[in-house]
Amino acid sequence: MTTPAGSFKIAIEQIKDYEFQVRFDKESYAPVTLDEPPPLGRDSAPNPARFLAAAIGDCLSASLLFCLRRAKVEVQGIAAEVSVELVRNEQKRLRIGTVDVKLHPRVAENGEAYRACLEAFEDFCVVTQSVRNGIDVRVQVV
Repeated sequence: MTTPAGSFKIAIEQIKDYEFQVRFDKESYAPVTLDEPPPLGRDSAPNPARFLAAAIGDCLSASLLFCLRRAKVEVQGIAAEVSVELVRNEQKRLRIGTVDVKLHPRVAENGEAYRACLEAFEDFCVVTQSVRNGIDVRVQVV
């Protein structure tokens, strides 16, 4: 069972063909454009699968950084590489098959606190754990 802890809304509007603009719930956030690669779109912007990969990589990076800072491990920086494999299901529909994330933290030392963070940080990543456990997506066409 889950307990509600907050919510937000975004707005998405078609610009042209498969190009869409995403407006976020805060005026300080710039709108973002999404597009599909050919043959559907013009590939003028990242597609939703790329945004999902970015969200997973960013969330894991931020979660590891938070744990390391909280554990007082000096972090000079962190980088991530996210590789996505696309697959086709039995109905020949394109799906995200696997997401491989490589994190590259630059730390001054890798003692006990560092190792403890490596064991714990993934569990605190909102996006990654939500994707892993499945998300209840409810759809209405009005």
